[in-house]
This record gives sequence, C-alpha cells and structure tokens, in this order.
Amino acid sequence: MSTKTTFKRIALVAVAALGLGVLSVAPSSAAVSASTFTVANGTSADAQSDSTTAAVISVSALTNDSADTVTVTIVAKDQPTAAAATAASRTIPQVRMGILDTATANSSIYARISTAAIPTATYPTLTGDRTGLAESNTSATLPTFAVNASQAAYTGGRFWVQLDSVTAPMYGTYTYTAIVTTYSLAGGTKTTTTDSKDISIVVAKPTTLSTTVDATKSVAYMNAGTSTTLGTSDAVVTAVSTASGTAVATIPVRTYNSAGGAAAESVTATITGAGTLCAGSICGSSLALTGITDGTGVTNLTVLPNGVAGVATIKIATTSVTFTTKTVTFYAKAAKTLTASAFTPVLAIGSNDSAVAVTAVDANGINWTGTAYIVASTAADALIGGSATTPVACVLSADKTKQYCPVKTIAAGTAKFTVIDASTVALATATSNVISVTSSAATAATVKIAFDKATYAPGEKAVVTVTPLDAAGAKIAATSSAALLSSSTSAITSSSALTIGGTTSAIVLADGTAISTAAYAGTDKTDGSYSIVVYMPQASGTVTLTAKGGSALPLAGQVAITASADVVNASVDAATDAANEATDAANAATDAALAAADAADAATAAAQDASDAVAALSATVAKLVASLKAQITSLTNLVIKIQKKVKA
Repeated sequence: MSTKTTFKRIALVAVAALGLGVLSVAPSSAAVSASTFTVANGTSADAQSDSTTAAVISVSALTNDSADTVTVTIVAKDQPTAAAATAASRTIPQVRMGILDTATANSSIYARISTAAIPTATYPTLTGDRTGLAESNTSATLPTFAVNASQAAYTGGRFWVQLDSVTAPMYGTYTYTAIVTTYSLAGGTKTTTTDSKDISIVVAKPTTLSTTVDATKSVAYMNAGTSTTLGTSDAVVTAVSTASGTAVATIPVRTYNSAGGAAAESVTATITGAGTLCAGSICGSSLALTGITDGTGVTNLTVLPNGVAGVATIKIATTSVTFTTKTVTFYAKAAKTLTASAFTPVLAIGSNDSAVAVTAVDANGINWTGTAYIVASTAADALIGGSATTPVACVLSADKTKQYCPVKTIAAGTAKFTVIDASTVALATATSNVISVTSSAATAATVKIAFDKATYAPGEKAVVTVTPLDAAGAKIAATSSAALLSSSTSAITSSSALTIGGTTSAIVLADGTAISTAAYAGTDKTDGSYSIVVYMPQASGTVTLTAKGGSALPLAGQVAITASADVVNASVDAATDAANEATDAANAATDAALAAADAADAATAAAQDASDAVAALSATVAKLVASLKAQITSLTNLVIKIQKKVKA
C-alpha cells in the first residue's frame, strides 16, 4: 500500500469521526416534531349543513415543552359567483369552524379571536377559554384555535368546517385554506413554522334542478283549440282551412330532467302541407327557438289555418328529444259529398240521438268535419219525425271520421231524410243521398237466440245474440227487460261448456236477469239485440243453446228456442279423414294380396296337372317310339333276307 493512499484513508476516518461528534452533541431540548396535518372535504345539502358532512382538519404533533403550541385557522379562498345561482334570492352562506375532538388526553384546545393572543417568545402561561368551545360563529374575522399539552407529549385535535344552514344557499364549491402554525420553544428560541392546505365544501344542485333533459320525461302532446293543459296523447284535430288568427291546435312542449324538474332546451319545429306554426308572435313554417329565457322548459306552439286545405304535418324536436309527428287536417269550407246511412235501423218513439250516420269529404277528398244538418225530405215524412223546415245539427264522432244525426219521432212508420252541409236548405252546397228510417212502438212478441256464425274453429270467439221481435217477426226499438227469457234455473243452457269472455256480463247465461238490447250495431253487438261474448269448446262437434221465452212475452212467445253452431277443427278432421282413407286403402291392398295368393295357388295346381299330363304323354310316346323301332328293325331284317335270296 502506498504512503499516499494511507494518508487519504486517515483523512476520511477523521472526517467521519468529526461528523459523529457533531451529531452527538445536539441539544436535548428538541423543537415540535412528528407534526402531521391532513384535511377532508365536506358536502352540504340544499338547505342544511351539519358536522356529519363537514370538512375536517386534523393536526397532531409531538411537543417537547408545555409552551409548545399548534394553531389552526381558515381563510376564505373561493366561492360561487352570483351567475352560478339559479335564482336571485340565493345567498352565499357563512362558514363555521369548531372543535370536533382532541387527539389525546394530554391535549387542550383554546379558542382564540386573533393571533395576537398566541404566546410570546417567553411563552408565559396561556390564557383563554378552556371550556371546550363547540363552534364559533363566523364574522369578518375567522376564529383561531390553539392546541397545547401541559407537558412533553403527543397532542392534537380535529376541527370541523361547515357552512351555515340557510334556506337557499348558492350552489357550487366553497374553498377555504386551512393554516396550521407551529410555535415551539427550543433552547429558549421561539420558532414558528406555517403550513397550509385547501379544503372545499360542495353545495350540490338537487337533481330536480338539473339542466340535463330526460327524453323519457319530456312531453309534447297536441290539444284542440287553445288549451295549454298537458295531455297524455295527441288530440285528433280537424278545422276549416279559412285563414284565421285563432289557433285550431296548441302543442305545449315541456322538457324535464330525470327528476321531473323543468330543464330548458332549444326547440325547433316545422310545419308542411297546410297551416302556419307559431310560438307567441313568431310565426312561420320553420321555427328555431333558441332563447328560452324563463328556464322552465316551457314552449307553447300553436297551429293556425292559412287558407290552404290539406293535412298539416308538424315535427318538433329539442337538442335531446324528438317528439312524435303531429297532424292537423284542414278541410275546405264547403263539403262536396255527403254519404248517409241508417245507424239505428229501428227508432223508438221520441228522441233518438244517433238515428243516421253521415261521412263527408270536400273537393280534395279530405274528411269534412264542418257541422252537418239533417232534414226530413217532405212534410209527410216530418209527420213521422224530424223537421222539413228547420234542419237539426248533427254531432261529430270522437274520432272525427263521421257525424251522428238525431231524429225525434212522433209516430210509428218509415220516413225519408237527407243530410246537408248548412243550417238551412237554401244555403246548402252539398246534399246527401236519401235515407229511410223506421220508427216503431211495437213490443216484444217473441225472442230468438243466435250465433254470429254457423261454424267456428276450436276455442274461437263467438257472439251469441238475444233478439226480441214483434208479432210480425221484425225487430223492435231498443228495450230493456228482466223477463225476455225464462230464468227459473238458467236463462240459456249449452250442450257443451262455453267460456264467457269480453266485456259482456255472463249473467244472462247464468240466471236470465235484465237484458238491455242495443240500439245500433257496434263491436260485439248487433242492433236491437243483447250480445254475449263466448269462446267455443276445443273439441269438434255441434254446440246447441237452449232457452225459453220469458214472462215479458205473450203466452204464444213463451216457448223453447234453440240455436246451433258447429265447431270444426279443419286440420284434425283432415288428418282423421286422411287416416281413414289410408286404412281403407290398406284394407283394399290386403284383399288384393289375398286374391293374388289364391290365384297363385290355383295356377300352381294347374301347372302341376299340366306337368303330370305331359309326363303321362311322354311315357306313351316313348312306348310308341320303342314299338316303331322294333317294327323297323324287323322290316330291315326281312329286307336283308330278301336281298340275300335274290343274289343267290
């Protein structure tokens, strides 16, 4: 080892020794150490704050002297601006700070009004409130809390920071800076160390105030006229096309958030075909409503006639929602064709609200829904009912596809009527076909029951009608009676079990109580009859209904009545027929096979007989040939003898 290297090593050892010597002579009175400082953010409800949702400041430290102190305070850093409020009445709440708990049994927490009360460099005995302050009301000067231990020890505490409970706090994030200052006395020297961290409290806007539109909650249903009431479906709207400033339809457009609160969005709407679309005083064929200022998600669109007949097609959408397309039908002022038919074939004496039904179209073939009027064709017809001089207004049906015209009858008989498109005959521009109606004062003499079809599939729906008839066998006006059918046990019995269904009561089948016959034909109904909806059996066969005329009828009508219908299962019956035919074919094939076998046996016997005959004949022939051969041999021998003698 060189001398130079040895000196280097000695120098390094000396330096190390010097360093260790410095560390070993550190004073035994250390400063505040092991200091920690953490924060946790808080939240706040719309109108209520409490310690369970408060932000929390946590401090802890190892103090070496009873005069060592840690102070905690906060200062406001940021808060929502007035523009963030959804209403002018919302306010910025004050902030509160208080003691949540102490970290150890050695900890004491004092409330200080300002840092001027913090001990001086000589750290005299601390003075102040030692009552364990729970909270400090906020003013312009925020409170300062001092944490202290009576001896060298671990000390600390937790402090809550929350917003004051107010009725309408401004929504948004409130940010504060927590300042923790450590005062320590080490070797008679006062040392101050400061740290800071931000904490925040979020006042969340309720979901009911969300501005995000939920398409499933938003609505735009069309009403007839000027009503802005929210409906549940689009109304059927028809109107005369004559230009007018009066709305024939109103569409309240409402956009809502997921909680059902109003959420405003831009609205676009177009109308094509006929009519004009308006939003307040803004009208046109295409509207772009981008400046909804009330923030309520409310837009009321109206539809006006513009003199054009036809169908108006209206499309409405917002940024998030496309609503179903609406239609409004505008018809020409005058009708072109009126088609009338008897809706109630047999009228009662007196008022009949729906005696005649009429459909109408204008020159464009559009359904005409102006008011139609019915009038008796002649004065003689008016003696049966109606008026020949003052037409009576008809009533538009709910679906606006037809009108029902009333006829008030004063006598039994048949009368003729026409329907016109004006309140007087002189002003009419269109007149319907002549329609005859019959009024009757007859009472029930008999009653019949009937199925609506002759055959049904298994389980198929059927309609059974009970129809009272007059003495001539004709229908009578609608009536109600508890005794059209006898009901001592059951009004109507069936040979097979039937299932009662539909909206019709099953009472008639059970005990024959009151029957009210229909005045006109309709779904599952026949005019002048009472209808019972049933479902046929699953098995094929004939179903027979049996009943008896009740005491409301004369004795001649109190007789047994029946009605029959067949249940036919086409597929099963066809399969059965096919199976039967296959069986018949199989039987025929078996018979043919047996006949063929018998023929084969007969042929075999005949063949055997023929074979035996051939064998017998063959034996006979063989004998004849042998005899012939013998004769030839004898003859040959004779010839040879003769030749010999001749040569001799």
